[in-house]
Amino acid sequence: MTTGNTNAPAATGANVRDQLGGGSTTTVTQDGSGSQLATPLDGALWLVRHGFPVFPCDHPEAPRCVGLHKACDGSRGKHPAVAFTRAWTLDEHKVHEAFARGLRNPAVAVGACSGPGGTRLLVVDSDRHGAIGDVAGARGEQWPATMRVWTAKGHHDYLWAPAALRLGNGLGALQGQFEGDVRAGNAYVVGPGALHATGALYELDDPGRPPVFAPAWLLDALVTKPQYAPRRTHWQEASRSVSGQPRGARGLAAFVLDSRPGDRNNRLFWAACRAAEDAQDGGEDAQDALMEAAVRAGLSAQEAAATIRSAYKRTGVTA
Repeated sequence: MTTGNTNAPAATGANVRDQLGGGSTTTVTQDGSGSQLATPLDGALWLVRHGFPVFPCDHPEAPRCVGLHKACDGSRGKHPAVAFTRAWTLDEHKVHEAFARGLRNPAVAVGACSGPGGTRLLVVDSDRHGAIGDVAGARGEQWPATMRVWTAKGHHDYLWAPAALRLGNGLGALQGQFEGDVRAGNAYVVGPGALHATGALYELDDPGRPPVFAPAWLLDALVTKPQYAPRRTHWQEASRSVSGQPRGARGLAAFVLDSRPGDRNNRLFWAACRAAEDAQDGGEDAQDALMEAAVRAGLSAQEAAATIRSAYKRTGVTA
């Protein structure tokens, strides 16, 4: 189920106020009952009233983590409390019910959100203020003013992207250039009104500013395969450490082993995508080799397994 988002991409001034329910840009910072977006419920209601599918996440001040995982990794406030790809809602009554069960953070089901002309939501998550703007500047571009939610470290920028691109969480050609992540497809982001474990509140930068269309240079970068310059000495050493595996699996596993803190998960995702493509063509199954390499590189078995599953799912192969 999808719904058209009322936040048209090019609207400004009076048009924005009309879309957001009328009134001044001061009133649109409110949830409709006169209170600011200072609570998770306020944020959840603001989101559904503007067409963003919402679901509840763990809240750092809840007595225990309410995430669906078997064991909490200690990172409180971001774990989905429901199966978010199915249990999101745009119904205010259901929002009230969900957030009346206890402390919950609001989150947006990115893949369930439909924009103008059938576009899909893309969220650029900068790990520091201005990170994506610096990437744009380095390419001779200017980052557009769009819907922004301030986070504990940086900000989430909301954009519309063509559905045909089938974007996911991969950075493409931005790998190694951008301090952050992107979220699209079956992904989610914590929304405004949420509380971070550090005590920081996720806040809208300008509630009157809707998402704009993603710039062409960004889309081109995201659909371009990352180019890595192999560090031959490390690569050869890593390749020897996974000897006994089929040749193709050894190469992909060595690629993962050759990663450094900060790029291990992205390199694993890339390698798993290549492994899935090889499997589709009748090649060897490199999952075991990738799992072993990922754990040796420093990822937890749970995180590595989730990344490999995600990569196989993206390429249409069941991991």
